[in-house]
Amino acid sequence: MASTTTAAPFRIALISTGGTIEKTYDELGGFLSNKVSVLDLLLATLELRGVAIDRIPLLNKDSLDMSEADHDLIADTAELMSRNHDGVVIVHGTDRLAKTGERIHARLVEKGGATKAIVLTGAMRPYEMRRTDATQNVTEALLAVQVCEPGVYVAMHNRVLRFPGVVKDQQQGTFVRA
Repeated sequence: MASTTTAAPFRIALISTGGTIEKTYDELGGFLSNKVSVLDLLLATLELRGVAIDRIPLLNKDSLDMSEADHDLIADTAELMSRNHDGVVIVHGTDRLAKTGERIHARLVEKGGATKAIVLTGAMRPYEMRRTDATQNVTEALLAVQVCEPGVYVAMHNRVLRFPGVVKDQQQGTFVRA
């Protein structure tokens, strides 16, 4: 009987920072907020063969509320996680996602460049909403981190863009090259 060997899974560090993608509806208050993470629910709906995901719940904030220290913490954590993972995905609020992407890119350039792919993603509509873009964007980020060469990227809305020079286009509701 021939033996079958299986390849080691592609190890992804999934850093969650909050943002619209993770907002939930507060029935008593009547508003959306970042109180609990819904990423585990989203991930449970995906078929992720050959992938091992290590979840790192770092922050749970709307990106408009992020401080400079928060952007530094995300960049430091992404760099640290890239050392012992095959790739890093960061779930981030879209309002300040480009700022964090630029910060990570600049830090890695100072240190000689990226050695792994680091992919940021988010959503314009929360995962809880019927017409969410969250599932598509997380799925695209999980694929992009496996096939992109080392660098910092954003993956959303059927596009993968490499930093530097990525900005959010408020009119289109997505990311574009500057």
